[in-house]
Amino acid sequence: MDVAEERLKGQAEIWEHIFAFVDSMALKCVVELGIPNIINSHGRPVTISEIIDSLKTATSSPNVDYLTRIMRLLVHNNQTVYGLTRSSKWLLKDSEFNLSPLRAHGCGIWDLALVDPEFNKCFNGAMQSMTIMIINEMLTEYRDGLNGIGSLVDVGGGTGTMIAEIVKANPHVQGINFDLPHVVSTAPEFSGVKHVGGDMFVHIPEADAVIMKSLLHDWTDEDCAKILRNCYNAITNKKNGKVIIVEVVLRPEGSGVFDKTGLILDMVMMAHTSGGKERTEVEWKMLLNSAGFPRYNIIQTPACPCIIEAFPE
Repeated sequence: MDVAEERLKGQAEIWEHIFAFVDSMALKCVVELGIPNIINSHGRPVTISEIIDSLKTATSSPNVDYLTRIMRLLVHNNQTVYGLTRSSKWLLKDSEFNLSPLRAHGCGIWDLALVDPEFNKCFNGAMQSMTIMIINEMLTEYRDGLNGIGSLVDVGGGTGTMIAEIVKANPHVQGINFDLPHVVSTAPEFSGVKHVGGDMFVHIPEADAVIMKSLLHDWTDEDCAKILRNCYNAITNKKNGKVIIVEVVLRPEGSGVFDKTGLILDMVMMAHTSGGKERTEVEWKMLLNSAGFPRYNIIQTPACPCIIEAFPE
């Protein structure tokens, strides 16, 4: 194993340690819903539809999308039926050998950050470190992707860290950092970068190209389509313009170093956003087509996020 591969596997292991609570969270959900008992009552492996039908008769109707995503993480492959393993048999509520009462209840990450200044400082530092890591990967893997772009708007760019690094490495690019007015009002000055406040659901500043990093996974498909349509309107030269999306592309059946990390992040989106999610290539294709971007390229990077180039029709 070479040094680069060893480094990336180490990164994937840290991601899984950081979000180790997600497996526990998903397990807590299926225990509370009584899914092990539902499977056991059928006496055979069952489909997700059979699980959902059983839940409808026992409780209020479940969120089908959320439940499917939770089960996808727990099996981490392309199974279409679910059976009890030697581990999940310990979650049967009426069994003599039952560990389900030991599921713990804690507080949310944002609640903890609110009451624990040290944790809040550590968490914010971790987010900044993650951003810098992603930028470094992007600038390495996407060196030629910014050629010919005179102006680039970073939608949801926060205080401008990413666009500043892009402009620093590509002085020919005029950078526009676009975010909510109260966010950009505290942003530091960067050479070659203009800060613009506004609402991405209403209007996005015009530029040769648009970039978005870890933004669309926070929103529903409907909201993402609105954002992407505004991106389409913002591209001044449709012939050569493009949208650059830095996001996870899920491979639920994959066995790559970061494939489980993507599924874990999907659970984080479920817990911390109102309808956000990580998406498979099929889901990205449908979303981009609906917003006027019928052509796209997916550029794999050694780390977790991919770079998706989307081109207007």
